Amino acid sequence: MRVEKCWFCSSSIYPGHGITFVRNDATVFRFCRGKCHKNFKMKRNPRKVKWTKAYRKLAGKELAEDATFEMEKRRNRPEKYDRELVGKTLKAIEKISEIRQKRQDRYYEKRMQKAKKQQLQADKVQLEKEVHLIKAPAGIRAEKEKLKEPVRQADTSKDAMEE
Repeated sequence: MRVEKCWFCSSSIYPGHGITFVRNDATVFRFCRGKCHKNFKMKRNPRKVKWTKAYRKLAGKELAEDATFEMEKRRNRPEKYDRELVGKTLKAIEKISEIRQKRQDRYYEKRMQKAKKQQLQADKVQLEKEVHLIKAPAGIRAEKEKLKEPVRQADTSKDAMEE
């Protein structure tokens, strides 16, 4: 079973699915669904359309360079069918997909650490600006008065020392 890649979004196209477009110069374009085909006909660049894999890799949202991608490259070399070799290959493909998923998850977590710090800072700023929504006005006044009282007591103790 040959699984093709969509020219526009790089998703998998299984046999019997998708649309094939052949240009006058015999260039073959395969699309996974009508959405990709229409975007191609509208002459959109996949690197500028946010939902494509090309955009995500270019924007640093997905792992772009990984050794496991070498397995995915196309090889059209004919080989003799060997049942044992096919079994080993299928096991290797499963392991590689697990490794790739773990690496992708680590990359995502690393990328999200910066976003978490930025979100925390933004939340603190918003909390400081909108504290009146959380506390009642009477509570704020009481808190301000408590803050002023120790200052007054400190002033009176200084006056006592001077006398």
